[in-house]
Amino acid sequence: MRILLSNDDGYFAPGLACLAAHLSVIADVVVVAPERDRSGASNSLTLDRPLNLRRAASGFYYVNGTPTDCVHLAVTGMLDYQPDMVISGINSGANMGDDTIYSGTVAAATEGYLLGIPAIAVSLAGHELAHYETTARVAVDLVRRFEMNTHTAPWLLNVNVPDVAYDRLQGIEVTRLGKRHKAEPVIKANNPHGQTVYWVGAAGKAQDAGAGTDFYAVANRRVSITPLQIDLTQYSQLDAVKTWMGDGV
Repeated sequence: MRILLSNDDGYFAPGLACLAAHLSVIADVVVVAPERDRSGASNSLTLDRPLNLRRAASGFYYVNGTPTDCVHLAVTGMLDYQPDMVISGINSGANMGDDTIYSGTVAAATEGYLLGIPAIAVSLAGHELAHYETTARVAVDLVRRFEMNTHTAPWLLNVNVPDVAYDRLQGIEVTRLGKRHKAEPVIKANNPHGQTVYWVGAAGKAQDAGAGTDFYAVANRRVSITPLQIDLTQYSQLDAVKTWMGDGV
């Protein structure tokens, strides 16, 4: 089993080190991660400059680009083989509901999926971030389950693990994405030069968080596993838009 491991928190992140240590017991692991924190980078690729690939003392490779850059570079140029799986994480914080649109963690896994490789994004859902070990053990469980079952097509899974000890987990639930309220307003401030600057506000609180959602599962100390798709087509509106366009189509 050969795993490409990445993240969006940077090659120095504690969650990445913890996950790499656990996965290395059961698989051959190569780490290619951003050189700095690229949280919120989504699926962006760097197209305006070349990318540099360097190796840290830890043995991890790091790239001066986005999480998507890291996976793309590794799969299409750096490695002389195709990994059996791409895993992204452990993210320091949840990636649930609308978070998945912005998440660099999910984006790294998505790039693997788009390149035809089964992929998992793994996040530690909490604020204290005290149980990376729990999340790593869950990831190992999922990899072992993957090895025992064949799939006709790659899956893209978004996994959120409650921030509790492993033996306090209340099981695993396959979920759908919930939805948040709209984000908090930007925060206006002045920099040292007296110029006005803006900080992006906090994410909105959970709005659709009922039974069956990722929010609900995590709140009840259950691991949430949400299969994702990339097709953004709003099929229910195709006929309405055709009617709106009239003779223009």
